[in-house]
Amino acid sequence: MKITLLAFLSAVTTVSGHGYLTVPSSRTRLGAEAGLDSCPECSILEPVVAWPDLNIAPVGRSGPCGYNARVGIDYNQPATNWGHSPVVSYKAGDSVDVQWCVDHNGDHGGMFSYRICQNQTLVNKFLIPGYLPTADEKQAAEDCFEAGTLSCADVSGQSCGYNPDCSPGQPCWRNDWFTCNAFGASERRACQGVDNAPRGSCYTSIAGGYPVTKRIKIPNYSSEHTLLSFKWNSFQTGQIYLSCADIAISAGSGGNPSPTSTTSTPTSSPTCTPAANIAVTFQERVATVVGQTIKIVGSIPQLGNWNPASAPALSASGYTSSNPVWSFTANLPAGTVFQYKFVKVESTGGVTWESDPNRSYTVPSGCDSAVIVGSSWK
Repeated sequence: MKITLLAFLSAVTTVSGHGYLTVPSSRTRLGAEAGLDSCPECSILEPVVAWPDLNIAPVGRSGPCGYNARVGIDYNQPATNWGHSPVVSYKAGDSVDVQWCVDHNGDHGGMFSYRICQNQTLVNKFLIPGYLPTADEKQAAEDCFEAGTLSCADVSGQSCGYNPDCSPGQPCWRNDWFTCNAFGASERRACQGVDNAPRGSCYTSIAGGYPVTKRIKIPNYSSEHTLLSFKWNSFQTGQIYLSCADIAISAGSGGNPSPTSTTSTPTSSPTCTPAANIAVTFQERVATVVGQTIKIVGSIPQLGNWNPASAPALSASGYTSSNPVWSFTANLPAGTVFQYKFVKVESTGGVTWESDPNRSYTVPSGCDSAVIVGSSWK
């Protein structure tokens, strides 16, 4: 049994592949174009459970931007050729083209997604030159990006579908597969040929790539420098591929004035009035059964002063079997520092606390009047 397991892990780590974000230009693409990354499609989180639960694997050193072990590059850290400024600016509410490149030999099927974390404090950890985010910071950011997954169905007129390798009731059963084929399809298997483009239309170092172009809708959020993260969960192998692009998002029609600076640590626009109170929305991914409630308990009065009986309950209005998100919004003074945990309350009144350590948060100060804090039960 040990020999079989070792042989399996060896096969996973040496299989040819794979894929990465190309439009907008990801840090990975920029690394390849600078001649620093000889295999941009090889930033892989492995071996992990990647299917059918798309979010169960801890992100580890890969973070939301990817780690390429072949060339020793951690794309979660800005370097000379990436991470210092946005490569493109979008407007909140717009539908825009995005693209990734899948290698001919390494299309392992599965599902891909685009994500935007709306917690600028977390994202800023990935924008500081010379700073490598810690494992905890990478995981906190990954949880936030998962909470900010952009739905294919948000784009009017776009064809979206369910993965043919996934079955109803599984965590992967959600309407955002972007019309790729089954992994074992007789032609154009998985995501090959989605754009009707020939092999080699995008760059991969192994066998030539196929582009996969779709559209995403930019959320109602503004940032002078944030990240768009791409995640692809493999169906065939225990692998997850991650990459990210530096982008800016300006306010859409009727939105708040957008910041103008594009420095690596975003600051408030000098022409705006800093918000005294911030609407902080906590989004917690946790599967529950009928009768259970999720509460947020913390060290401040608004969160019950560590008393579950006085703590606010989260709403399950957005809860689905494939995306079990509970949410709660608190209006908190800018700059407030506190600790908190989520608790699961049974219909009988019994309380189950998350594991240690406590979560910590500082309400941002600036012109934005609302932020989202995404996480998963621990």
